[in-house]
Amino acid sequence: MTSETTGNARQRWQQRYDAAHKRDADFTTLSGMEVEPAYGTDDSEWPGEFPFTRGLHPTGNRGRTWTIRQFAGFGNAQQTNERYQMILGRGGGGLSVAFDMPTLMGRDSDDPRSLGEVGHCGVAIDSAADMEVLFDGIDLGSVTTSMTISGPAVPVFCMMLVAAERAGVDTTTLNGTLQTDIFKEYIAQKEWLFGPEPHLRLIGDLMEYCAENIPAYKPLSVSGYHIREAGSTAAQELAFTLADGFGYVELGLSRGLDVDVFAPGLSFFFDSHLDFFEEIAKFRAARRIWARWMRDVYGAKTEKAQWLRFHTQTAGVSLTAQQPYNNVVRTGVEALAAVLGGTNSLHTNALDETLALPSEQAAEIALRTQQVIMEETGVTNVADPLGGSWYVEALTDQIEAEANKIFDRILAMGGSTLSSADTSGLAEATRDGANPVTRGLLRGIEDGWFMSEIAEAAFAYQVALEKGDKKVVGVNCHTESVTSELEILRVSHEVEVEQVAVLGRRRAGRDQAAVDRTIEAMLTAAREGANMVPPMLEACRAEATLGEICDALRAEWGEYREPARF
Repeated sequence: MTSETTGNARQRWQQRYDAAHKRDADFTTLSGMEVEPAYGTDDSEWPGEFPFTRGLHPTGNRGRTWTIRQFAGFGNAQQTNERYQMILGRGGGGLSVAFDMPTLMGRDSDDPRSLGEVGHCGVAIDSAADMEVLFDGIDLGSVTTSMTISGPAVPVFCMMLVAAERAGVDTTTLNGTLQTDIFKEYIAQKEWLFGPEPHLRLIGDLMEYCAENIPAYKPLSVSGYHIREAGSTAAQELAFTLADGFGYVELGLSRGLDVDVFAPGLSFFFDSHLDFFEEIAKFRAARRIWARWMRDVYGAKTEKAQWLRFHTQTAGVSLTAQQPYNNVVRTGVEALAAVLGGTNSLHTNALDETLALPSEQAAEIALRTQQVIMEETGVTNVADPLGGSWYVEALTDQIEAEANKIFDRILAMGGSTLSSADTSGLAEATRDGANPVTRGLLRGIEDGWFMSEIAEAAFAYQVALEKGDKKVVGVNCHTESVTSELEILRVSHEVEVEQVAVLGRRRAGRDQAAVDRTIEAMLTAAREGANMVPPMLEACRAEATLGEICDALRAEWGEYREPARF
C-alpha cells in the first residue's frame, strides 16, 4: 500500500498500521493507562508516510524496536570475540567492529609504521584467518554485523566473506553494513589509501557485487558521525552527510544500476549530541530531505529506495575525563534523543571511553542504558511521540533550511547553476551524467572547503566554552568532585608481539605462489576495468594479507597526499 491510497492521512495510516506486524508487548503507561499507537490530526503527516519525517514505519517501535548494536574491538581477534560473546549474551542485538589504526590504514601488524598501534584503538585484522577467529561461535547468517572501516573496506569485506564461507554460511543471505564512506575520510577522518577516483571505482564495484550477490547486505554506510566529532554543527553534519550520500547515488546511476535496487543498500551513521531537541530535529529533517531527493531528483519509485535508514552513536566528544561518571547521564540523554528521532540501531558510549577503550563493566553499563530506555521508559509505545510539537516541528524546518543552503553551496562549487529547490533541473542534470553533487564534493575536498567550515564551527564552540557561554559540568562549572580515579582497560604490548608472531607463522604456512597469482589477477582486473571484488576474494581465500593487497593497489594507483593549507 502506498501513500496514494484513498482516504485522509489518518485513514491511510490506520490501514497500514492494521496490516503491519506489532510486537507482543504491554503498550500502556506505568500507571496502566492505554495509549494510542500514534497521534495526529486527520490531515497531518503520519508515521510511515512520505516524506517519512515521522519515521519509516507506521508502527514505529511498536512494530520493532531499534537494534542494540554495540561498537567494540580491541587487542587481537580472540579478545574481541570474547567481548562480542558478552554483548550478545547480555542482550545485544547486533555487532559493530572497531578496527585498530594499522587495519584502518591498510597496514599489516608487522609493518614498521604499525609499531605501538596494534590492537590499541580496535581489533587487529591481518587476514581472513583473523576474521575466522573474530567471529568464531557467532552465526554470521543470523547476526547482523557492521564494520566501521572505509579506506580498506573492500578487502576487509572480502575477508569477512571468506570467514563466513569457512564457517559454512551461505554468503548470499548475509545481512549487515560496511562503512566504505570515502568522502567523509577526505572531509573529516583522514583514513584514506588513494585519491578519490580509485576509491570510488572500488566502491562502485562493491555496490554492483552486493546488488547482484548479497541483496540484503548494505555496502555503504554514509557517515556523519566523524564529521560531527571533528567539530561540525548539526546542520553541517546533516548536509555534508546527505551530500555524500547523493554522491554515492550518482555513482550507482553512472554504473547503470537501478536506483530502486541499489539505494536500499545505502544506510547512514549519525552522531547524537547533547542538544536534545536539535538532535531529534536533525534526524527528522534527514529522513525528509533524503526521501524528497531520492524521489524527485534520482527517480526512486519504491518506498524502500526512498527510506533513510540510520545507525546512531552517542557523542564521543561530549564525554569528559573530569568526573567521568557524568558521562553515563550524557550518554543516556543522547541515546534517548536518537530513539525519539527514530534511529534504526544504536550504540551507546561507555563512561570511560574518553580515557581508554571500554572496560567490561563500563561496556555493560552502556548496554544497560539502552535496555532501560527500551524496557522501562514507555517511549516505545507510541510512534514519533514528539510529532506535532511546535518546537520540534519548527526546529526540523529550520535545520532543513540550513541544510539546503549548504547543498546550494556544494552545487555551486561543482559549477552548477542549479539550486536544491530545482529538483527537476537536478534530475535532468543527473540523467545527462553531469553528477552535479559529486562534482561539488570533489571540488570542496580539493579546495579544503569542508575542512575549513568544520574548523570554523569547532573554533566558535571552543570560544563559547572558554567564555563560559556554553557549560560543561565538571569542566567549566560544578567542578568540585569526590570521584576517584577509574580503573581503565590497558592493551598490553604483548598483544602486538603475539599478533606479529601469528602473522609470521601464517605467512610461512601458506601457498605463496597462490598469493602472488591472485594479487596479480586483482591488478589485472584493476587495469582492465573489471569488477575487482571477485579477484580480491580469491586473494583473501589464499590468505593474502590486508597490507599486501593494499600495498599492491597503492603501487598501482599511487598514494593520496592531502595538499598543504595554511
